[in-house]
Amino acid sequence: MLFNTSYTNKDYTRESTKIVGSAYSFFEKIKMGGIGSSRFIIEELSANLQPKYLQSTAISYANIELRPKGIIIHFANRLDRYSWVIPYYRLVIYRSKTFSLHANGNFIKCKKNKNYRNNKKFIDRMMSLKIDHLKLGYYDA
Repeated sequence: MLFNTSYTNKDYTRESTKIVGSAYSFFEKIKMGGIGSSRFIIEELSANLQPKYLQSTAISYANIELRPKGIIIHFANRLDRYSWVIPYYRLVIYRSKTFSLHANGNFIKCKKNKNYRNNKKFIDRMMSLKIDHLKLGYYDA
């Protein structure tokens, strides 16, 4: 679900809490070593995620926020900020020439550059949280 979060949005707050759970508490954030990624450079957005007035000349960045039952991907275009809410059971991650996150037929492809290498530990933590949440024990070594 995509929301414009440039301003306080009550629908976003209500729906994100319902879909992916409420934000972690301050002590849980410290215990986990942080719940947000550093920025990724967006290479491509699916048609349904593109803002109405997409400015393609500027570099776009995305951040990922962890929640108990999923993730929220935040990205900006011009002065508007958007948030894409994805529960773990719909999240699919591909690591090929680009790093891409897919859900419900939509995707965000990010470049695999220095920013991606800095986020590798975060991505591994996100995948382990997904496996723990979905109770996918057959992936354990």
